[in-house]
Amino acid sequence: MDLINSKSHMNKILCVFGTRPEAIKLAPVIKELQQHSDTMESVVVVTAQHRQMLDSVLDVFSIKPDYDMNIMSANQGLTDITCKVLKNIEMIYEKEQPDLVLVQGDTTTVFAASLAAYYKRIPVGHVEAGLRSHNKYHPFPEEINRCLTSVMALLHFAPTDGAKTNLLNEGVNEESVCVTGNTVVDALLDVAERDFKFSNDLLNNIKGRMILITAHRRENFGKSFINICKAIATLAKQYPDVTFVYPVHLNPNVRNTVYPMLGNISNILLIEPLEYVPFVHLMKRAYLILTDSGGIQEEAPSLNKPVLILREVTERPEIVTAGGAKLVGSHPPTIITETMRLLEDTKEYNRMAYVSNPFGDGRAAQRIINFIKHKLIRNKQEITVELNTREEQHVSV
Repeated sequence: MDLINSKSHMNKILCVFGTRPEAIKLAPVIKELQQHSDTMESVVVVTAQHRQMLDSVLDVFSIKPDYDMNIMSANQGLTDITCKVLKNIEMIYEKEQPDLVLVQGDTTTVFAASLAAYYKRIPVGHVEAGLRSHNKYHPFPEEINRCLTSVMALLHFAPTDGAKTNLLNEGVNEESVCVTGNTVVDALLDVAERDFKFSNDLLNNIKGRMILITAHRRENFGKSFINICKAIATLAKQYPDVTFVYPVHLNPNVRNTVYPMLGNISNILLIEPLEYVPFVHLMKRAYLILTDSGGIQEEAPSLNKPVLILREVTERPEIVTAGGAKLVGSHPPTIITETMRLLEDTKEYNRMAYVSNPFGDGRAAQRIINFIKHKLIRNKQEITVELNTREEQHVSV
């Protein structure tokens, strides 16, 4: 088959995302797509699974969606999100007839958009493919979302060699996998270089060392979350000269625990969730980071910040292996001991802070677009054959 799509002279790439992390990590890809407008047409679809947190990132990276599904509603559950995305995106696929749907990561938007594309026999490219914790409930529902997306995807953009190995172990064709680094590093390096001053003077005027905290994952709700807050309270009282800054997630399961337990401790600063740019600069200001976030595990090494991971397992083991992070779970003694070690042992701190980031060099988006051009434009016939083969195998089963 020729470079030219039989439908048009352009190959249409439709990017779908719904949350702030997805937007951050797809922004460099969308920007890179724009540099190839001679052969690729970019269409951007947002589900707005997270409305408030998403919009600020769109502004930061000057992304104007072609479609905004605006599915967010109060107290929505995973079933609500899945059904809304499936139903609404089907009409967009029918209208646009994309040559490739690009999704990123492991949200419910990713899974539902991929499933809808599969139903329409549209190839799916999965950015940040191959992450695995090998525990279907940690993180929940992300582990199953990304595993199911890998089953449906035809192009897999693995951030690391370890992620690629996971895919190959699951039977993914090696020719469909490209190790790219993580696009979050592309976005981070862009934003971190910008001049910035916090609008909140309390953040501008922090003296001495500061520990940044983020904790909001579903699997930590309940007893685990209470234990995390107990550990933070103990540390804050033991180190009154250290400021603990905690942007508190909007989820009531988080706020209803954090504010009663930590709200009256003088050197703990509870603030509203930050937009992406100020959060990056807060990470730059931090001495170390306590988090249950996945993305921060990828970002912090580029800013030379040690990370203590408030989870039992991580699907990003590369940073633990490299020495830039440690798993401390939700056990107060472990959290307290490891935080104290980093506060008091300069040698250990420097060992963790100055590791090479295993998640990339800031050129992941270039690798993704080059791979798409190679596989989609030059080998379009090959992709069509693989689609037909999968359908025949499905029918035979």
